[in-house]
Amino acid sequence: MEVLRRSSVFAAEVLDVFDRSLTEKELVSQSKALCRDYILSRLNQNGLGWSKTELNLSPSNAALAEVSLVLLCLGDELECIQPSLYRNVARQLNISVAMENMVSDAFIGVATEIFSTGITWGKVVSMYAVAGALAVDCVRQGHPTTVHILVDSLGQFVRKFLVHWLKRRGGWVEITKCVVKRDLTPEHHWLSSVIESLKYFLTTIYVYIMKEP
Repeated sequence: MEVLRRSSVFAAEVLDVFDRSLTEKELVSQSKALCRDYILSRLNQNGLGWSKTELNLSPSNAALAEVSLVLLCLGDELECIQPSLYRNVARQLNISVAMENMVSDAFIGVATEIFSTGITWGKVVSMYAVAGALAVDCVRQGHPTTVHILVDSLGQFVRKFLVHWLKRRGGWVEITKCVVKRDLTPEHHWLSSVIESLKYFLTTIYVYIMKEP
């Protein structure tokens, strides 16, 4: 009984992070933390060997860590479906990553275009995928400090355009409803090559996250 009581208390503490009304500052801070986590994943995925220290990543609470995991898995799915859109983004935009203002303006421009017809979780994931791809370009071309400009730019965009949408949905925890947890072995799951190291597997409901609200 004591174990169950402690588990219930812990679960309540985790859920309380998102159950209460989050402030604009908290939502922007969480969005930037998720961006740093996403970029770190993409840099390491491309063999660029960055660390949490280099991105000023602080330890995430349990709820935000799950959101980050889901965001990364959805990003994997999106990038697998449309790989050409999320590679060599700087070259596609014809910008120099050596110019921080140009990278920031380009990212804001792309994000604005993504959400020009409305906001969905799929488009939110796409914005993070663009940030991750641009970060890879910046580091690969010898301009790692521009990564922090990208994180700040994403935070500015969220503050200006997405905060109220996020608040109406109760915060970032809503994105966890875009996936279904399943106890499947790697050989029986079509996403196993992407997420084989996870303790459980996530099946993307792609149609759900891309539909208009």
